[in-house]
Amino acid sequence: MEYTDKELEQVEQYASIYLKISDMAVILGVPAEQLRSDIADHNTEVSLRYRRGKAASKVKLLHQEMMLAQVGSPLAIENTHRNLLDMEDDE
Repeated sequence: MEYTDKELEQVEQYASIYLKISDMAVILGVPAEQLRSDIADHNTEVSLRYRRGKAASKVKLLHQEMMLAQVGSPLAIENTHRNLLDMEDDE
């Protein structure tokens, strides 16, 4: 399915706040299964925008977690260690 620039921007914005695909579909006026399928296909622009939106917010969360770990939060230290292991597994 083809998406307009405005729809692609909306998908990226919605993904950045972790809105469910089914809710995005309602707002965009497309079938949820179609949107889900288009997002699952990593060769589509809508998939790129969805993943970019999620990743951008993930960066903010990881940055905040690192700041908390640096000031000694035990939970943040544990989570940051897990994030490091996940990162190394992905290398």
